[in-house]
Amino acid sequence: MSRLLIVHHTPSPFCQEMFEAVVAGATDPEIEGVEVARRAALSVSPADMLAADGYLLGSPANLG
Repeated sequence: MSRLLIVHHTPSPFCQEMFEAVVAGATDPEIEGVEVARRAALSVSPADMLAADGYLLGSPANLG
């Protein structure tokens, strides 16, 4: 099974709404064979990154 890592920074309601839409699309029941992991940008670890087969990065212009 492939693993998609969604790394996000959602400091505003608009970023949170976009993140939730991305998660809904990535976890759609019609998509098979993909495990979706979600991590906050300021807490993602190197092990998380190495374990993923693909990445989706979402952040406003100012991270941290």
